[in-house]
Amino acid sequence: MEVTLLNHTPLWVCSNAIRTCWQSFDKGDNGGKIDLALIDRVGNQLKHASTLEHLFYNFYIKGISRACLQELARHRIASLSVKSTRYTLKELKNESEFKPNDFDNASRYIVLTGNEFVDNASINALENLRQILNQNTSLDIAKYCLPESYKTELSWSINARSLQNFLSLRSSKSALWEIRNLANAIYNTLPNEHKFIFAECVYKD
Repeated sequence: MEVTLLNHTPLWVCSNAIRTCWQSFDKGDNGGKIDLALIDRVGNQLKHASTLEHLFYNFYIKGISRACLQELARHRIASLSVKSTRYTLKELKNESEFKPNDFDNASRYIVLTGNEFVDNASINALENLRQILNQNTSLDIAKYCLPESYKTELSWSINARSLQNFLSLRSSKSALWEIRNLANAIYNTLPNEHKFIFAECVYKD
């Protein structure tokens, strides 16, 4: 899995939004320590988290499974633009045969769990799909036999308040292992100066 932060809102936009409520612009320091303390006090400690909605983060996420994508899509206050299965399945047509235990070759297309029985079942499904594609079955029909382990990628945009919620739920040890890895990767990709907003949301072993 790869997570890239494409863009983010500067912190002063959030502190400016907070100061709008009290018209206290003259007390700010253009995103310096005073404004950062304000964001922490109002957005985190006092829980006026609507002010954090002015901060947006745009990520490119590559190499997660369709199973993980389903869980990610449950976080509704976010925008997803996902690699089209319909238009990209043809990338499998010219592949050589996928054989059991050929984890290195198959891992280019599926997320491996480390469970040999599960991973071989996914490889068998991948090979079945490759054969179906070579029978010139339409992509719209062929995609119905995709394994849940099949990899995808997407652009994902989310505001800071929703990202706090996502990290709180998905970094938990009770979360699916893959989306937990994703949550930690997303947190690690954030700019260091933004991490104070989310540090308390990330589960620590």
